[in-house]
Amino acid sequence: MNLTDPVEEITKIPRMIVAHAVDYPHGHLIPYHWHHRAQLLYASSGVMTVITKKGIWVVPPLRAIWIPALVGHQITSSGELSMRTLYVQSNAIPDLPIQCCVVSVPPLLRELILYAVTLTRLYEPDSPEERIMKVILDMIKTLRVTPLVLPIPEDNRLQEISNALTQNPADQRNLEEWSKLVGTTSRTLARIFRVETGMSFGQWRQQVRILEALRQLGSGEAVTTVALNLGYDSLSAFIAMFRKNLGTTPGQYFKG
Repeated sequence: MNLTDPVEEITKIPRMIVAHAVDYPHGHLIPYHWHHRAQLLYASSGVMTVITKKGIWVVPPLRAIWIPALVGHQITSSGELSMRTLYVQSNAIPDLPIQCCVVSVPPLLRELILYAVTLTRLYEPDSPEERIMKVILDMIKTLRVTPLVLPIPEDNRLQEISNALTQNPADQRNLEEWSKLVGTTSRTLARIFRVETGMSFGQWRQQVRILEALRQLGSGEAVTTVALNLGYDSLSAFIAMFRKNLGTTPGQYFKG
């Protein structure tokens, strides 16, 4: 299903990049849809949670998500979301990413995106506006991917566990307890988790908590509240986990 709103007409504009700005309130859901163009979605404020059939991506400020053309997805906002989107023709340049990924947005690209959404969409060929778009394309090719994705398993038993943990990331049950619930052995579950997600069960569950932490922090929740919501016994334990996986404290992370 494609969107039947102004975005559909915007993406038909015959230019290699078309920029669009829109703001959404906290908790807003953009239902499952797809576009004929690839997208670079950037939030100048707020956090986006993007879900496809393959995975869940959480996109905090100063990051963006690349979504290839024709990939179905839905988006939920956490906090007041200021979404700035670049719709990119798939043949604009070679070697564009072929899978969804969250990328870090350097300061120059951030300013170019914010400027691009102010320009006329039907800009003239060889104009300053088109040259800016070409610089943006050059920068897209060099963006650094960040590990803010949760692979969604296909196995029915793993999906039962996945659904439970994404709804309650504080759940402390181990793989042995989950195996009894879904009717198999812990060894089987461990093997399937590795095959289908590329992670151990422990790594996958920790990724659930990292992404949920980013979503809650982006909604304006206090760090202490987030730590308790995710089942951590102390604030220091949560901060240590956050720093180990993302290289900085929660406060510094959201300051860029």
